[in-house]
Amino acid sequence: MIGFCVIMVGTMGFFSQKLGIDLGTANTLVYVPKKGVVLVEPSVVAVSEFDNRILAVGNEAKDMIGKTPDSIIAYRPMRDGVIADYRVTEAMLRYYINKALGGFNIFKPDVMISVPAGVTSTERRAVIEAAIKAGAKNAYVVKEPILAAIGAGIKIHEAQGRMIVDIGGGTTDVAVISLGGIVCSTSVKCAGNKIDQAIIDHMKKTYNLSIGDQTAEEIKVTIGAALPLEEELSMKVKGRDFIAGLPRTVEVKTNEIVKAIDKELRLMIKAIKDVLQETPPELASDIIDNGIIMSGGSSMLRHFPDLVERRTGVKAVLAEDAFFCVAKGTGIALEHLDTYKRSIFAKK
Repeated sequence: MIGFCVIMVGTMGFFSQKLGIDLGTANTLVYVPKKGVVLVEPSVVAVSEFDNRILAVGNEAKDMIGKTPDSIIAYRPMRDGVIADYRVTEAMLRYYINKALGGFNIFKPDVMISVPAGVTSTERRAVIEAAIKAGAKNAYVVKEPILAAIGAGIKIHEAQGRMIVDIGGGTTDVAVISLGGIVCSTSVKCAGNKIDQAIIDHMKKTYNLSIGDQTAEEIKVTIGAALPLEEELSMKVKGRDFIAGLPRTVEVKTNEIVKAIDKELRLMIKAIKDVLQETPPELASDIIDNGIIMSGGSSMLRHFPDLVERRTGVKAVLAEDAFFCVAKGTGIALEHLDTYKRSIFAKK
C-alpha cells in the first residue's frame, strides 16, 4: 500500500466499536468511518536490547532509525506484508488500537485486518492472534486487493472483471475481481522497500556513498520515476563516503534512478502480466474496457501507470487517493459489514 498499515475506527451502536487494520510493512493509517483518516504513522518500533522493553512506536520510532546507540534497535516488525516479529507486532497493534480509541476505551473492538493476497493460513492465524492479544474482541481477515478495490470505488459485487494492482511497501498484490470474489491473483514481495534498497545500492556502486533508508525514500519521492523524463529533476544527496569515511554531498538526477530501479519495476510488471495471462477470456475483455486500477503508496511513483500501459497494452489509471484506498475500503466494509461479510471475511 510506499507501502503500509491502516487502522479504521467506528462506533456502530453505543457499545460496539469497530476497527479496520491494514497491517502494512511501511505505514499505519487510522481511519474513522464518517471522519476519514485521523492518523498516519510508520510501522516502526524501537526496542531496548538491555531489557527487551518497547521504547517507542510510529513516528517517534522512525526518527530513531539509523541513529540509535547499540542498546536500542529501531526496526519494522512487519516484513513483506506479514509478521516477522510476533511480540513486537502485538505491542504495535495495542499502541495503535489504544491511540485510535482514546483513553476511555472500556469495550474491546471488533477488528478487521487486511493481509496480502498470497498470505498463508499460518500467517493469517498469526495476524488474528496478534490482534486479539492486542485487545480486539473479534478479528476478521480481508485480502488487500478486495479492500483496495472497494476503496477505489469499484463495485465488486457486479458480474464485471475488474483488475486492481495494490503496491505498498512490502508487497505488490495483483487481483482480478468479479462477483465479490478474487478470480485470480498473485502477490510478489517486491514493492516500495525493494525500490529503496535498489537506490541505496546504486548510490554505493556509482558514488561510493553510503545512505540510509530514509534518504533513499526521499530520493524516490522527490525525483524518482518509472520512465525517463525529458526534463530531469535533480536533488542533492548527503551521505558518508565509503572510502574516506567522511560526509559528502552529490547531485543525483531522475533518469539514473529510473535505470537503478528498472529490475524491481520489471518484477512488478511481470506479476501484472502473470495475472492477465491467467484471466478467463470474458473477464479479460472487461479489463480491456475498464482498465487496470492502481492503488497503494508505491503506485504513485511518477509515470508508473504509463509504464504499466506501455508493457501490457491495457490502460492503467491511478485510483483517486491511491495512498488511502485500503483505508477507505476498510471504512466502507465496516459500515456495510453484513453486505460484505459472506464474500470477503474469514472469521477466527
